[in-house]
Amino acid sequence: MTDTTVHLDDLAEPRFTADADQLRDMIASLAPDCPLDSDALHAKAIADTGLDDFGADDYRERLEVYLADVRDVDGLTGVGVVNFYGQLLQVLKNRLLLTDLLSRHPEIHDVELEPPVVIVGLPRTGTTHLHNLLGAGPTFRTLPYWEGVEPFPLASEAGIEPDPRRSRMDMAVEVMNLVMPHFPLMHEMTTDHVHEEIQLLANDVSTMLMETLCDAPRWRDHYLSHDQTPHYEYLATQLKALQFLRGGRRWLLKSPQHLEQLTVLDKVFPGAVVVCTHRDPLPVVLSMIAMVTYSARMHRSRVPVERIAASWVDRLDSMLSVFMRDRDTIGPDRSVDVRFDDFMADELGVTERIYALAGEPVTDVARAAMTEYLAGHQRNRLGRVATSCEMFGLDESNVRERFAPYAERFLS
Repeated sequence: MTDTTVHLDDLAEPRFTADADQLRDMIASLAPDCPLDSDALHAKAIADTGLDDFGADDYRERLEVYLADVRDVDGLTGVGVVNFYGQLLQVLKNRLLLTDLLSRHPEIHDVELEPPVVIVGLPRTGTTHLHNLLGAGPTFRTLPYWEGVEPFPLASEAGIEPDPRRSRMDMAVEVMNLVMPHFPLMHEMTTDHVHEEIQLLANDVSTMLMETLCDAPRWRDHYLSHDQTPHYEYLATQLKALQFLRGGRRWLLKSPQHLEQLTVLDKVFPGAVVVCTHRDPLPVVLSMIAMVTYSARMHRSRVPVERIAASWVDRLDSMLSVFMRDRDTIGPDRSVDVRFDDFMADELGVTERIYALAGEPVTDVARAAMTEYLAGHQRNRLGRVATSCEMFGLDESNVRERFAPYAERFLS
C-alpha cells in the first residue's frame, strides 16, 4: 500500500506552487481596495445590498477590536488583507440581509425550533465524521457550507438556479485547495458538506472561529470576558430564518466552541440533546495546532509556529477545564459521551444510540443514507498529515500532564 502520509516541512516559511503563487499575486493586487476599516466595510456592505439596517449595533465594538488585532498581525500579506476584508464584509452583508428578511417576514420569530441534537468536541475527535454521518439521511436539518457562509440570498438572486451562492463557494473551495492542498487531509471542505453553525455565530462577531483565523489576543480576551447568551440567541434567530427559507424540522449542530458554552447552549436551546466526543488529547491537540498553523499561510508571510502552538495548548486546556466543570449541566437523559475508538469500531451502532437518545426512529431511508455515506468516506482515504510535539516545539510529557485530568475522567 502506498504511504499517503504528508510531512509539513514548510509551516514556518510557507512554499507554494507556481499556480498558487500566480493566484496569490492576483489576489494581493486587490488589497489597496480592501481597507480593514469598520466604516469602509459598512459602506461597502450597504452599497452591495442596498440595505442599511444592521440590527442591534453592539457588534460594532467587537468588530473594532478584531480589526485592530488583524491589522497588527506580523507579516500580514496582501492576500490576507483581501481574505479578511472579504470575510468581514460577508458578515456585515449577512446582518443586513437577515434584518431585512425579519422586517418583511416577522412571522419568522414565531417559528418553533425543536430541541436540536448538538455534537460537542474538539476537532479530530470524530465530530466532523459523526456530523456528516448523522446528517446523511433526511432526519435532521443541516447546514451545507455554502449556506453557512451566505445564509440569506440577495434580493437580486432570490430564486435563481443554480444558486449563485453555491457557485461562489465552488470558486472559494478551489482557491483554498490550490493554496492549501493538504488542508483536506485535516478537515475536508466542500461546497455541500455539512458545516458547523460557527459560521452563523460569526455574523454576530462573537465566535471561537475568529481566533482560529488569526492571532487575535485582544479579541479573544474580550470574547472570554462576555456572556455569550445574546450571540447564541442571534444564532437561534438565524436558524429560524433558515428553516423558514429552506425548511427542515430538527437541527443537527456541531462546534468545538460549545465545549465552554454548555450552560449557554442549554439556556438558549432548552431540551437540546448533546453528544460529547472524546479522544486521546495529545493527537487531538497536535492536529488542531497543525490546522491553525498550516492555514495561517492564507494571511501571513512567516508563521510563528511555536508561539501559536504554545498559545493553543493554553487555549485548549482552558476550554476543556470549563467543559469538565460544566459537563453535568446536561444530564444523562439528554447527553452521551462517545469515545473516538468506540465510534470507529461501530459507527452505525453509535448513531443508533444517538437516535434513540434523541427519540428519533432510524428509518430504512436514514440507515441506507448513512451506510452509503460510510462506503464513500473511509478514514484517511485522502491521506494523513504527520504531527509530533517536536515540530511545534512542545514537550510531550508536559502536554500530557496538562490534559491528564480530562483524559482520566473521560478516557480511563
